[in-house]
Amino acid sequence: MSESILIGAGGEPLASIELLLKRANRHGLVAGATGTGKTVTLQVLAEGFSRAGVPVFAADIKGDLSGMSQSWEPSPPFKARAEQIGLTDYKSESTPVVYWDLYGQKGHPIRTTISEMGPTLLARLMEVSDAQEGALAVAFKMADEEGLFLLDMKDLKAILDFMAENDRVVSKKYGLVTTQSIAALQRKIMQLDQAGADGFFGEPALDLRDFMRTDLSGKGIVNILAADRLVQSPTLYSTFLLWMLSELFEQLPEVGDMDRPKMVFFFDEAHLLFRDAPKALLNTIEQVVRLIRSKGVGIYFVTQNPQDIPETVLAQLGNRVQHALRAYTPSETKAVRIAAESFRPNPGFKTEDMITALGVGEALVSTLDAKGIPTIVERTFIRPPLSQVGPCSPEARARVISASPIGPRYDAVVDRDSAFEILERKAAELEAQQAELEQPEPARSKSTRQVEEPQDNGGGIMEAIFGTSRGRSGRSRQSLAETAMKTMVRQASSTIGRELMRGLMGSLRRR
Repeated sequence: MSESILIGAGGEPLASIELLLKRANRHGLVAGATGTGKTVTLQVLAEGFSRAGVPVFAADIKGDLSGMSQSWEPSPPFKARAEQIGLTDYKSESTPVVYWDLYGQKGHPIRTTISEMGPTLLARLMEVSDAQEGALAVAFKMADEEGLFLLDMKDLKAILDFMAENDRVVSKKYGLVTTQSIAALQRKIMQLDQAGADGFFGEPALDLRDFMRTDLSGKGIVNILAADRLVQSPTLYSTFLLWMLSELFEQLPEVGDMDRPKMVFFFDEAHLLFRDAPKALLNTIEQVVRLIRSKGVGIYFVTQNPQDIPETVLAQLGNRVQHALRAYTPSETKAVRIAAESFRPNPGFKTEDMITALGVGEALVSTLDAKGIPTIVERTFIRPPLSQVGPCSPEARARVISASPIGPRYDAVVDRDSAFEILERKAAELEAQQAELEQPEPARSKSTRQVEEPQDNGGGIMEAIFGTSRGRSGRSRQSLAETAMKTMVRQASSTIGRELMRGLMGSLRRR
């Protein structure tokens, strides 16, 4: 296999501009104005990694990457570009692809559990206040201690309903939890349901090792996420990407420097990752980007302007492809100057002027050399892709999806016992016990009836609610449970764990 990826040709005379696989996990940036060729560059890089045996994940914002699974007859401009840069053996070639879709419509569904997402990222997804985030953290803590597994949205609804009906007991053990905060969380869950996010939570949860596969010929699988609908919910899109990064960081071992990455991620519309993100979360993203390369993962951000990326993250991106930027306003002129200053100067031209003069399919490219030093920036003609440019047909996509070996593992939903089912059974048991106690039994004395109560169900909050001693205000805990649980089940039915690290996003933020 080759030790580098051909990006294109540049200089005078034209010479190959390549990305060394050994330095590919030092991350990268593909930037440029709309219509300048960023998506084609992304496709060229993804094809190159695949041919080198490196699995790829790419978010497909406009559907243009879906054609990678197909061979095609290249159009005249691409043939002319191949001839221009000396690709004498240029021919069409499909790329091994697996299609994914959080909504399960244009690819295999991607799911994770509420527990795996964790309270920190879930709070960001729900865009909650500090008080509401505290109530959410209590829900996770209580679920862990009581063995109430949080797998899908109905589990989270059920435990919030439970907390609302037993807020005084919950607050006594875990700290103040107000019904107002819980009600706000319930409204946020309803909004997520309306946005279609409920399908993202459940089982079978995604095993990230299924992203890291090669085909029988040794080519890396290109995992394409259909994101045309997803990007319309920017917070869900960015939170999903952050969850993937945190899970990869947790699961992958340290490998140090490798001859080629274990996997490469392309994050299109990268500015959505950082928009409105609090400083603590930005610091976390920076740490992940800085440290994940030692686990053999390369991250490439695709965006319109380098200024979309925070400087602390931008400093970690060693391989850069800058397409044209337009400068019609003072702020745009400043952005061009800043972009130019990020490159190692070329004595043959002024970088700032060149950025605004680039044509479609041209870019300024600087990559890391064998010693890890950025190369002198070079005006580059990007090579033409091998696979189809633009969307594939729905029929072709359906054929690829049906032939994928991943489908049987993820396409069918699994709904095992979790918080919703456990609490529902508990309520049914209590109602049955109460009904039995209310049966007329002349032989049973009044004093006997007063002490007969449900069996103890364990420790913690469940013991406080369902135990055998008396609860608040002199009422028996059985009586409290009857009232609370009947209401909880009615609410949960009408709307239909252990404490893990929760991902790096949660653990680092708590430091």
